[in-house]
Amino acid sequence: MTKTIYISDTNCITPLGFDTASNWESLLKGNSGIQLQEKVGMLESFYASIIDSEKLNIAFGLISTETHFTKLEKMLILALKPLIDKQKITDKTAFIFSTTKGNISLLEQEKKGVEAAHLSNLAKKISDVFKFSTTPIVVSNACVSGVLAIAVAKRMIQSGVYEDAFVVAGDVVSEFVLSGFNSFQAMSALPCKPYDKDRNGVTLGEAAAAVYISSNENKLKKNDIKIIGDGAINDANHISGPSRTGDGLFKSIKSTFKESGLNPEKLSYISAHGTATFYNDEMEAVAFNRLGLHNVPVNSLKGFYGHTLGASGLLETVIAIESARENQLLDSKGFTEIGVTPAIAITKGNSPCKINYFLKTASGFGGCNTAVLFEKVN
Repeated sequence: MTKTIYISDTNCITPLGFDTASNWESLLKGNSGIQLQEKVGMLESFYASIIDSEKLNIAFGLISTETHFTKLEKMLILALKPLIDKQKITDKTAFIFSTTKGNISLLEQEKKGVEAAHLSNLAKKISDVFKFSTTPIVVSNACVSGVLAIAVAKRMIQSGVYEDAFVVAGDVVSEFVLSGFNSFQAMSALPCKPYDKDRNGVTLGEAAAAVYISSNENKLKKNDIKIIGDGAINDANHISGPSRTGDGLFKSIKSTFKESGLNPEKLSYISAHGTATFYNDEMEAVAFNRLGLHNVPVNSLKGFYGHTLGASGLLETVIAIESARENQLLDSKGFTEIGVTPAIAITKGNSPCKINYFLKTASGFGGCNTAVLFEKVN
């Protein structure tokens, strides 16, 4: 019999707050972390959602006196600690770390060396802080990484390799990341507008998020979340451009419904990727329409947080879980008028909605696509 897998605890560190509750309150008020930033590298100014380093240091100082951690490491530790404090780590507990670029800025520091920027070293450093005995697992697959890490945890627990898992994801806005997106001419000159007719590119952001995943039904609480299906397809369409037919995302979502056995008509809500680039948003709309999901409420959180790269999928899952627990749909900030060819049901404003089943999707460079389907435990 296949084990049932649950998410029972969540946390996130963003410019809107250093826990899930404060983030949720800010989102309900329509607050955005996106602000005009000063010159970095070749960029004179740009919009991004950046965590205040001084506030981060104050929060981190309440739990540690160590001073050798990078900004990203502090974010990851702060995201994980409240979850780990509630649970017992055993030799069957997995530690799964998701990121796109990790400590890439350390490459600029000659004394640190190239190895300091290796993702495996970053994962081991965070793992050692919390004394995990299992080997850290790194999931780094462009912008689907955060969602894919949930799927990896689910599959490994179901296979019996682990009994439970802590999944943490994080990325920061660095000069390296900024220069990369700027070279694609993919950055918006103003705060991003997902799915809107006037959208013109991404806004970057930084965040960390964490979830605790287990198959132990004795730990279940009302409104905990069951992971009922997942799918990941790489359509290898292009190094940066998504499939015009949405094949990879279409097949990923179709796989989640096949595994879960859920009738798509029961789906309450989709937390989409919604980067506000012309091709990504159009591709998602095509895929949702091909699956007959065009009437299901869809939102993107990028207008609040920006695109937080490898953290985005996990962060947006954390917020989607809160939406389900509160039976509340959030606004797609920045969206005014539909700008994708196939019509989809983009949320406008906050609204009550009974949410029992919801879908999280993500797509990234190289043609990677991932979808995970969730059910609220009533």
